[in-house]
Amino acid sequence: MIRILLADDHSLVRHGFRMILAAQPDMEIVGEAGNGREAVELAEKLKPDVVVMDVAMPELNGIEATRRLIELSPRTRVLALSMHKDAVYVREILRAGARGYLLKDSADADLLAAVRAVAKGEGYLSPAVSDAVLSDYRRHVTDPIDLLTSREREVLQLIAEGKTNKEIATSLTLSVYTVEAHRGRLMEKLNLHSTGELVRFAVRSGLID
Repeated sequence: MIRILLADDHSLVRHGFRMILAAQPDMEIVGEAGNGREAVELAEKLKPDVVVMDVAMPELNGIEATRRLIELSPRTRVLALSMHKDAVYVREILRAGARGYLLKDSADADLLAAVRAVAKGEGYLSPAVSDAVLSDYRRHVTDPIDLLTSREREVLQLIAEGKTNKEIATSLTLSVYTVEAHRGRLMEKLNLHSTGELVRFAVRSGLID
């Protein structure tokens, strides 16, 4: 029996996937999460075999959630789920530790094949993103986002979502001074000089839609 955790911020999407997966004799839905933080917490507690993880979620996106989840529950495998065919999304979540990448408009049979492949430790890529991944791999150079710590990426996402330093501090249980220090380091590491530039970088890097 493949134990599955669904992580997507749209309840209708989760419901649709639940109906498809739970109808299979070899699959069981053990939990659902509406954002990245909840997904990490539930995965640590429930230890599912597979997490079907939406890439773009509020507060903590699927890329960062995947990175943390694999540290906390290394035997759990992640199948990334996205509407985006862009290589940057695929690259970042695979580098974070996901074993597969499935487009949301894939056929039901592809979803089932992807879950079964990932559960066995195999990789799975939607055919539509394979070309993008190959061409991206050929031209890939060190990405500036690699310079950032997990906490800095988290702060960057919240900045890009329009949160103030005070709101970020509250959300992450940090002092405003610490958030300001993170913001300063982000600008220094990325050689950016305004909040607008940070937001554009976050969008290009796939941290937010």
